[in-house]
Amino acid sequence: MNELEQQVVEIISTAGESKSKAFEALKKVKTKEFAAARKLLQESREIDIEAHKIQTKLITAEMRGGEDKPEIGLLMVHAQDHYMTAQLARDLIETLIEVFDNGEE
Repeated sequence: MNELEQQVVEIISTAGESKSKAFEALKKVKTKEFAAARKLLQESREIDIEAHKIQTKLITAEMRGGEDKPEIGLLMVHAQDHYMTAQLARDLIETLIEVFDNGEE
């Protein structure tokens, strides 16, 4: 596996971990454990930062062009799909917390 493939797989891995934390938070919403849900969402955001750093590095390399320009292939598209899905899940779950948390915890 070359360096680009390793970076792309890292995006997939960190996005998956981020999404997993977000869905753990959703389970906490179902049991009205809102503080725990918020904590898990914060962990999700922190994990997401790693994927974002890699994504930014790859986008910057693409914009510069030249021999460092990453190849856009199915693996890269797959990584972006995982990354964006994780962000969407976290955003929706955060909104659910706001909707259902009435301060009774």
